[in-house]
Amino acid sequence: MELISQVLLTVATSQVLGEEPIVTFAVLLVVIFVVPILFERLRLPGLIGLVFSGVVLGPSGWNLFRTESSLISLLSDIGLFYLMFVAGLEVEIKHFRRCKKRSLAFGILTFSFPLVVGILVGQFFNWEWNASILIGSLLASYSLLAYPTISRLGVVNNEAVTITMGATIFTNLSAVLVLAVCVATPNTLAFNLTQLLPLLVKLTIYTLIILLGFDWAGKEFFRRFGDDEGNKFLFVLFTVFLAAVGAQLIRVETIVGAFLAGLVVNEVVGEGPVKEKVIFIGSVLFIPIFLVNFGAIIDLPALITSIDTLQLTLLIVVGLITSKFIAALFTKLLYRYNWAEMLTMWSLSIPQMGTTLAATLVGYRAEVLPDTVLNSVFVLMFVTSILGLWLTSQTAVALVPTTVLEAPAPTRFEQKTEEKHSRATIVVPVYNPQTQQYLVEMAALLANQAQGKIVPLAIATAAAQMDAPQLETSLHRSERLLAKATAQSRLLGVKAEPLLRIDDAFALGISRAAREQKASLIIMGWGKRTGLKARLFGNVIDNVLWASHCPVAVTRLMDSPKKIQRILVPLENLTTSSLQPVQFAQMLAEANQAQVTVLHVCMGEARRSHKIAAKQSHLALLMSQFDVPHPPEIQIIAHENAAQAILQAARLYDLVVLPFIRNYSSSDGLAISDVTTQLAGQLTCSIVMLGEPNYTQTKISIPKIFHSTSAV
Repeated sequence: MELISQVLLTVATSQVLGEEPIVTFAVLLVVIFVVPILFERLRLPGLIGLVFSGVVLGPSGWNLFRTESSLISLLSDIGLFYLMFVAGLEVEIKHFRRCKKRSLAFGILTFSFPLVVGILVGQFFNWEWNASILIGSLLASYSLLAYPTISRLGVVNNEAVTITMGATIFTNLSAVLVLAVCVATPNTLAFNLTQLLPLLVKLTIYTLIILLGFDWAGKEFFRRFGDDEGNKFLFVLFTVFLAAVGAQLIRVETIVGAFLAGLVVNEVVGEGPVKEKVIFIGSVLFIPIFLVNFGAIIDLPALITSIDTLQLTLLIVVGLITSKFIAALFTKLLYRYNWAEMLTMWSLSIPQMGTTLAATLVGYRAEVLPDTVLNSVFVLMFVTSILGLWLTSQTAVALVPTTVLEAPAPTRFEQKTEEKHSRATIVVPVYNPQTQQYLVEMAALLANQAQGKIVPLAIATAAAQMDAPQLETSLHRSERLLAKATAQSRLLGVKAEPLLRIDDAFALGISRAAREQKASLIIMGWGKRTGLKARLFGNVIDNVLWASHCPVAVTRLMDSPKKIQRILVPLENLTTSSLQPVQFAQMLAEANQAQVTVLHVCMGEARRSHKIAAKQSHLALLMSQFDVPHPPEIQIIAHENAAQAILQAARLYDLVVLPFIRNYSSSDGLAISDVTTQLAGQLTCSIVMLGEPNYTQTKISIPKIFHSTSAV
C-alpha cells in the first residue's frame, strides 16, 4: 500500500507540475537548448528535432507539454507570426534580380506542378476546392535548408543554383497569397465570384501598398532621419505591426502581413547587424516554441493506424518529389542545363519547412484542412528535409570546378590599384595595450612587404557636449596609445600615419575611417564572441565585418609575428575565389622567410584514392598562381572529421589562417555551426580569422589584400 501511495503521489505531482506554466516553459527551454545540438550531431536539421520533440512531449508521447496553456499558445502564435516574417526577411531578392526571367520561369514551374498534384490529391479524397487548392500551394513552396551546403562548396553563383534561390520569392509569395484566399473564402460558398472578386481586389491593393508604399516610406525615413540601428529597429517594428493591422482590416490571416513585411524589411534594411539581430531574437525562442507546439498537436497513433492518413501521406510525399523533379527537368530542357545542375535544382526545391508548416497550421485552425493533413505534413517535412539535404550534398559536389581554374573579374581594389598605382594602407585600431604591440608588428611586416603604410587608429566615443570630462579622458588615453604605436612603427621601419577619431561607436568609427583612408586591410585584436549579450547586440568585430569595404584580419597572437615560421591554411573549397587566406599567409611568409602549408581534408566519398589524386592535381594547379620563390606546400588528408584533422595537423605550426564565414540557414533563421567555429575555440597556436568585406558575401569574387610583385 505504501508503494502504491508513493506512485500515486508521484503521478499527481507530475500532473500538477505539468500544468504550471513556469515548469512547461522551463521544459521548453531545455528542449530548445539541447535537442538541436543532438540532431546536428546526427547530421540532421535541428528544426526537425524541435518538431519531433513536440511529438514526444505532447499528448501522443509523454504528455508533459500542455498545448492548451495560455502562455504557450501566446508564444506559439508569436512564433508563427515571426516564422513568416523571417521567411520574407530571408528571401534571396538579390539572386532573383540577377536572373529575373529564369528565376521567374523556374518559380512558375516548381509552383504549378506541385499545385496541380495537390489539387488532384484533394479531389481524390473528396475535399472541398478550398482545401484541395490549399494543399497544392503547401507543396509548391520550399525552404532552402541546404544553403549552408552550397555555400560551403562555393557553388552559390552557379546559375542553376542562383535561379533556384531566386525562385523562392515567387513560390513563397504565391503560397501565402493562395493561403489568404482559401482561408478567407468559406467552404460552403467555395470560390463564388461574389465572394472571391472583392477579396482579390482588396488583397491586391493591400499587397501593393505593403510592397511599394512601405518600401518608399522606409527609404524616405532613412534618408531624412539617418541610418543608425535604432531607427532601423523602429522601422522594423512599425512595419510588422502596421502590416498585421492591415491584414486584420481586410480580414485575411496576419501571417500574410508578416511575410510581406519581411519582404519590405529585407529590401529596405538590407544585410547588416540589424537584420541578423532581428532574426536572432525570433530564432532562439519564438520560432522553436512554435515548432515544438506544432509537433505536440500531431496525432501519432492516427498516423500509424489510419489507412486514410497513410494513403494521404504516401500520395503527397511521392507527389511532391515527383512534381519537383518534373519542374527541374522542364527547366533543364528549357535552358540546357546539365544533369548535375538539374539534380541540384531538384534537391534544393524539395525540403518543406517554414512556410509549409505555418500555412498548414493556419489552414487547420481555420477548419479548411482536415486533421489528417497535420500528420501527413509532419512526415512530409521529415522525409523531404533529410532527402533534400542528402541529395544536395551528393549532386552539388559535381558543380564545383575540378580541372579548370575560375577567372574572376577584377575587383574594386585591383582596378583602383592598377589605375593609380597606390600603395597598401593597413588600418590598425588600437585600444588594448596588451595586444597593441603584436598587432602593430603584424601590420608592419605586411606593410613593408607591400611597400605600404600603416594607420594606427584610436576611437574616442563621442559625448553630447564636446567639453565633457569623459570625452577629454578618452582623448588623452587615445593620444597615449597612438604615440606608443607611432614610436613602435618607427622602430620597425614602417611609415605610420596615426589617426584620432571621435565617433558615436567604435565599429562605425573604424569602418568609416578605413573607407576614408582607402584601406587595403584592417587588422584587429581578438574579441569576445560568445554569450547571449554578444550574440544579441553584436560586438565591434561583428559590426566592422558587416560594414567594412576591405578584408578584416581578426587576430589572436600567442607570440610575436616576427617569430612565425610555419603557417597552416586549411582550405575547404578548391576554387580560385577561396584563395584569399592563402594569399594573406603567403604575404606574411615572404616577410618572415616562413613556409605556408595548404591543407585540404577529404571526407565521405572524397576519401577514395582516385578522388584524392584529382584534388591533389587541382590544388597544385591553384597554387601555381602564386608566382613566388617559395610556393605553398600542399597537404591532403583523408579523415572523417575535418575539425579533428586540422587540430592534429596544427600542432606543428605557429599560425593557422582561417576564413571567417558567416553561416545562414535561409528562410528559417537558425544558424548551423561550421568547422571554423570549432577550430577557433580549440586551437592553441596563433590564429588569424580573415573576413571578407560585405559586398563579397555572395563570393562572386574575392579582392586581393595587396597589389605588389610578391603577391598574387
